[in-house]
Amino acid sequence: MITIKIAFFVGLALGQLSAQELKMPPNLDHLAAKATEVVDVTLDANLLQLAGRFLSDKDADDAKVKKIIGGLRGIYVKSFEFEKPGEYQDSDVEPFRAQLRSPAWSRIVGVRSQKSGENSEVYVKTEGGKIGGLAILSTEPKQLTIVSIEGSIDPDQLNELGGHFGIPKLGTDSPHKASKSGKDE
Repeated sequence: MITIKIAFFVGLALGQLSAQELKMPPNLDHLAAKATEVVDVTLDANLLQLAGRFLSDKDADDAKVKKIIGGLRGIYVKSFEFEKPGEYQDSDVEPFRAQLRSPAWSRIVGVRSQKSGENSEVYVKTEGGKIGGLAILSTEPKQLTIVSIEGSIDPDQLNELGGHFGIPKLGTDSPHKASKSGKDE
């Protein structure tokens, strides 16, 4: 999904992340029965620390991820893939979007394709002149994905989290080397 990659590349360009208090919409649970594939990740600070214990300090990749999650308070991902379009409604994501309309949140990226029906949005929350949260909302006719990352993280480290904890893998170390195929690697 190229739209998720774009959203994370924007995140890479941002300053340091800190507190974020977004709530995942509880009404999305009914979509799991309709979906052919479901990703539901809810990792608060305690679970992230527990997960970190299973990562090896001797493996370079594990050590990087362990260091990153040490500063996080939560990673939340909800993603639903459907067999056919129309299995979810805009009203299903409205409670999440409503939170992002507060003055503290700013939409910094909006990608919409009339042809494919893809819509991706990236929001940041500012607190005292600093970035205080990151939210990504990606909708497609047959897929819905919401990502929320809470806590202190250097955006350059977001690439390292790709492929872990339900966060899509970017497959690149630099936005300039992104795959042009538009598919996840």
